[in-house]
Amino acid sequence: MNASRSRFFSKEAAVAPPGYSRWLMAAAALLIHFPLGQAYGFSVFNGPLAKVLGESLTNVGWIFSTAIIFLGLAAALFGKWVERVGPRLAMFVSAVLFASGLGLSALGVVMGSLTTVILGYGVIGGMGLGIGYISPVSTLIKWFPEKRGMATGLAIMGFGGGALVGAPLGVNLMAYFKETSSHAGIPETFATMAVIYFAFQMCAVMIARLPYVNHISASQNAKSSAATVQRGEFSVSEAIRTPAFVLLWLVLLLNVSAGIGILGQASLMAQKMVGISAPAAAGFVGLLSICNMAGRIVWSSLSDKIGRKAAYAMYAGVGAAAYCSIPSAAAAANLPLFVALFALVMSFYGAGFSTVPAYLADLFGKKEVGAIHGRLLTAWSLAGVVGPLVVNAGRDHLVNNGATDASAYSTVVYALGCLLVLEFVLNLLIRKPVSQQATRAESDLATAA
Repeated sequence: MNASRSRFFSKEAAVAPPGYSRWLMAAAALLIHFPLGQAYGFSVFNGPLAKVLGESLTNVGWIFSTAIIFLGLAAALFGKWVERVGPRLAMFVSAVLFASGLGLSALGVVMGSLTTVILGYGVIGGMGLGIGYISPVSTLIKWFPEKRGMATGLAIMGFGGGALVGAPLGVNLMAYFKETSSHAGIPETFATMAVIYFAFQMCAVMIARLPYVNHISASQNAKSSAATVQRGEFSVSEAIRTPAFVLLWLVLLLNVSAGIGILGQASLMAQKMVGISAPAAAGFVGLLSICNMAGRIVWSSLSDKIGRKAAYAMYAGVGAAAYCSIPSAAAAANLPLFVALFALVMSFYGAGFSTVPAYLADLFGKKEVGAIHGRLLTAWSLAGVVGPLVVNAGRDHLVNNGATDASAYSTVVYALGCLLVLEFVLNLLIRKPVSQQATRAESDLATAA
């Protein structure tokens, strides 16, 4: 029995038979990512948790922040392991960690211990987020070599859209269990979500497959071989030492910092800058979530046609112009334009995540792209601190010095636009590196000639 289980999780056993549809791997990626995207909807628990645990909202906010930090750390630490063992085992470990994190969080609420909840959802669950996030990326790029942006966008779209189901599911489950619970139904909700999400992710484990030999057409193989000879494949240790990796790390940091800063304050920004009601602001936030999700597939698919560098130039350049136009739209009380501009920048925020794995594959090859992607996601961990700090601390400083809420938020939005201007410049500096392997090959060819 144990040997059979071991064989099931082996990389060799996960290789697809000839004729296996690559779209099933895309479905597996959605199934693993969609539950993990619940993290974006965790804010629905902040108020109830603060009351039940007797903590401030600031302290409770560390649950989500810790999860994002450990997402990036786990992706960086286990990226090479994911490449070695393949998607099936990596997805299973992610599912176990994420479900265990929710379970321990439920126990922490019963105990009245914020530390235990942070350990559960933030540390253990966050590690599940990181491993699960990168688990299908490398495999999808191998299944869809001619549509890398579309493939990774399709998978990562699931993470962006997870909150659309996760947030209302959490609210409804808490309301259902509240009548019979002394903890506002939170422990029961966490436990129920753990079971539901684990079942979804196990479906992903069952259908995840590595591509079978010769699944790519001859013309695609020839194109891929030519590129490999020209530039070579990079190991993760080689890639992270190149200027291209450092620049792309900074590009992702700036892109995510600008977007994630907006996500946490979008409702209040809309209420203070254009004067809409709280219920209308909630709808506004929901619209931004949809745009975040849609941007992950629409713009990353476009990057297959226009190139990754051009796509990021659009995210940063057009995004910066949009940010800098938001205060004017608010001052003119032009609500449709205000909403449209926010929707556009949120779509670029989502696209930044989904396009970057394909960008990495273009720069460093497919061999260890999952591990390289994991290292790059440490930028997300830092952005989870930088973005909210720019928005929250910047707004508080301005208000404390006499600014109105509306003018303070306008200044903050200009600051976020400046981050994207810097991103635009850094993206232009990225150049495709040549690996030591390719350099040696070229030297051997010259010697032979």
